[in-house]
Amino acid sequence: MPIPDSRFPIPAVHLSYGLPRAGLPAAASFRRWAEAALRGAKRRRPAELSIRLVDAEEGRELNRAYRGKDYATNVLSFPAELPPGVKLPLIGDLAICAPVVAREAAEQGKPARHHWAHLTVHGVLHLLGYDHIVEAEAEAMEALETRILAGLGIADPYTLPQDV
Repeated sequence: MPIPDSRFPIPAVHLSYGLPRAGLPAAASFRRWAEAALRGAKRRRPAELSIRLVDAEEGRELNRAYRGKDYATNVLSFPAELPPGVKLPLIGDLAICAPVVAREAAEQGKPARHHWAHLTVHGVLHLLGYDHIVEAEAEAMEALETRILAGLGIADPYTLPQDV
């Protein structure tokens, strides 16, 4: 659990479900992971975001509508686009596809909870403007994710477990 630090306001994280909650991380976990991402990115202003946990059908519909890709992906980020002069703490919305997260965690041989944490951190960083299209930016974003996750006791998500 991160140590409280008055320099970093606790974010408002709104969670909604497009599928049954059974087997999904608790709302407190998503808040903790989002807070770790905001601290890691050194955001000192208040932040508010929504996270929607979706099934494969909704994930596919969202990915098709917003990215033109006809499959469910792990996380989609929708940064807030506020009108000029509007000063709200909204940073945006995330949609995380539970079946894709579960499948990827199993394929990568990592605990599902760690993958949920990674994708939450990854998505929050996208909301803050981080990206991975250009290689140099991808390296910087991955290094930041790795550092944030290490602070949560989670191994480097970009290093797959080795067979022993």
